[in-house]
Amino acid sequence: MLRAALLGTALCLVSLAATAAAPVYDLIIRGGEIYDGSGGMPARSDIAVKGQRIVCVGVCKGTAARTVDATGKAVAPGFINMLSWSNQSLIHDGRGLSVLKQGVTLEVMGEGNSMGPLNPEMKRFALLRQGDIKYPISWTSLDEYLRFLEAKGISVNVASFIGAETTRVHVLGEDDVDPTPEQLLQMRNLVVKAMQDGALGVGSSLIYAPGSYAETDELVALTTEAGRCGGIYISHMRSEGNRLLEAIDELIAISRRSGAPAEIYHLKQSGRQNWGKLDAAIARIEAARAEGLRITADMYNYPAGSTGLDAAMPTWVQAGGYEAWAQRLKDPATRARVLAEMRDAKGNFENLMLSAGAEGTLLVGFRNPSLKPLTGKTLAQVAEDRGVSAQDAAIDLVIEDGSRVQVIYFLMDEANVARQTALPWMSFGSDAEGRAPEGPFLLSSTHPRAYGNFARLLAKYVREEKRLSLAEAIRKLTSLPAHNLGLRDRGMLKVGNYADVVVFDPTTIQDHATFEKPQQFATGVSEVVANGQLALERGEATTTRPGQVVRGRGWTGWKDGGCRVSAKDWRW
Repeated sequence: MLRAALLGTALCLVSLAATAAAPVYDLIIRGGEIYDGSGGMPARSDIAVKGQRIVCVGVCKGTAARTVDATGKAVAPGFINMLSWSNQSLIHDGRGLSVLKQGVTLEVMGEGNSMGPLNPEMKRFALLRQGDIKYPISWTSLDEYLRFLEAKGISVNVASFIGAETTRVHVLGEDDVDPTPEQLLQMRNLVVKAMQDGALGVGSSLIYAPGSYAETDELVALTTEAGRCGGIYISHMRSEGNRLLEAIDELIAISRRSGAPAEIYHLKQSGRQNWGKLDAAIARIEAARAEGLRITADMYNYPAGSTGLDAAMPTWVQAGGYEAWAQRLKDPATRARVLAEMRDAKGNFENLMLSAGAEGTLLVGFRNPSLKPLTGKTLAQVAEDRGVSAQDAAIDLVIEDGSRVQVIYFLMDEANVARQTALPWMSFGSDAEGRAPEGPFLLSSTHPRAYGNFARLLAKYVREEKRLSLAEAIRKLTSLPAHNLGLRDRGMLKVGNYADVVVFDPTTIQDHATFEKPQQFATGVSEVVANGQLALERGEATTTRPGQVVRGRGWTGWKDGGCRVSAKDWRW
C-alpha cells in the first residue's frame, strides 16, 4: 500500500511538473497548412503567439487562451495591400472591412499625396473638398496622422509614403511652377523629416495636377533623400498608355540617379492601341533588374481602373487646384480649347476617357446630392440624356459636382492582366479604400477591387486559371512586398516576427464584387490576426482594434534607423 501510494504521488508530481513546464500561449492556430511566405511548399503544423509575436511554428505543445482550428485551411502571413486609399475611410470606420475580410493586415498609403505634412492652407482646402466622409483635421505631420489612426482604433496596420505632390503643394502651392534651389531644399527637408518619422519612401502620381508638374530632376532630388533614409520611390508613372515605355524609362532613370529602389504602381497598358506593349515593358524592367537596379511593380486584378474626370482633361487647365480649374471651365474660350484637346488622340496628357470611350466611362462617385442619381450610368448615357457631347458632359459634371467626379475607365486587356499576375517581381494593391456597405459608403459606388482584389487573385488566377501556385501567390502578397518596403519582422511566418496571420480556405475563397454590384464582401477568410490579436474571427470582425503604425527603415526609433550619406550605404 505504501509503495503504491508513493508511486501515485510520484506520478502526480511528474504530471504537475509537465503541466507547469508546458508553455502557455495567448493564441494557437492548430493543424493548418502553413505557407510561411517564402514561396516554398506548405507544411501542416501549428503557430503559437505570445503577445504580439510568433513564438512557435511547428509542433507547438502547450495551452493557449484562444485556439483556432485551422484543419483543412491555409495559414499565411497577413496580406500587404501595396496601394490603399483608406486614408479617410479608416477615420470613419476603423475596421476596414472590405480588405480585412480578404486577409489584409497592412494598408500602405501615399500614392502621390499623403495625409501630411500639411500647412494651414492645405488644411483649409482639405476641409473644403471633403466628400461623403466628414472629419476634423487635428494633425499636421504624416506621423501625427498615422498615430491618430492608431489611437482611434483600427483593425489593420497602416503605413505610408510621403507624397511627392504633398511636398510640392506644401512649398509651391498648386500652380504649375518650378521650385527655386531654396524651395527644392525645403521640399527635400520635408522628405527627410517624414522618413525619420517612419515613411516608407516617396510616392508620386504623375498624370494628375499638380503632381504632374514635377520634372524628373525634382523627383530625383526627393528620391535621393528617401533613398539615403532607407526608403524607395514608388510611382503612378507619367503614362500608362501612349507613352508607357518612356514613363518606365523615367522611373528607371530616377532609381539609377538616386540610388533608391523603385516600384511601379498598378502596372498596366491603357487603351487598346497599347495592349501590345506588355512584352516591351517587361523587357525594360528585367533589363534594369539585370543591371542591378531593384525595380518592381504592383497591380490590381481587373481590366478597368478608377479615378476622376480630371484624367480626361489637360493638366494646364487644372493649375491652382479644383476651384481655379472649375472657374476656367466656365470661360467659353478656355472651354473650347479644353474640348479640342480632349478630342485630340495625339494630345500631350494622359487622356483616359479617350482611351476608354464614353461607353467605357462609368460614373461611380459624386459629391453633389443632386447628381448622385447618375451613379451607375456611363458618361455616354448621361451625354445622350442631356443632348451634349461626352466631352461637354464631362466638363459640366465637374463644374456641377464641385469635385473631379469618381469614374471607372475600362482600359485594359484581360489577357495582359492574367499574364502579369505571374511575374516574379509583381505584388498587389487594391488602389481602393477599405469600406463597408453601410453608412456614408452607400452614398456612392466604387470599383469592385475595393471588395475583391486579393480574393480574386486566389480564386480566379490561382485556383481556376492556375496562372501561379498558391505558395507563389502568397509570397507575392506577403514577403515580396515586405522585402521591397524594407519592413522589419513582417511578411513571413517565423519565430520572432509580428503575428500578422490569415487563415482561409483555398478551395472556397471567392470574390463576389462586380462592376454592377461592387459592394459585396469576399468570402473564404475565416480568421485574421494582427499583432497577435484576432481582428476577424469566423469571418466576422471582432471588437478588437489591434492595428498599428508600421514604420520604414529611416525611423529614428530604430537602433539603426535614420539617414545615411547615400542610398548605397543601405543593404537592400
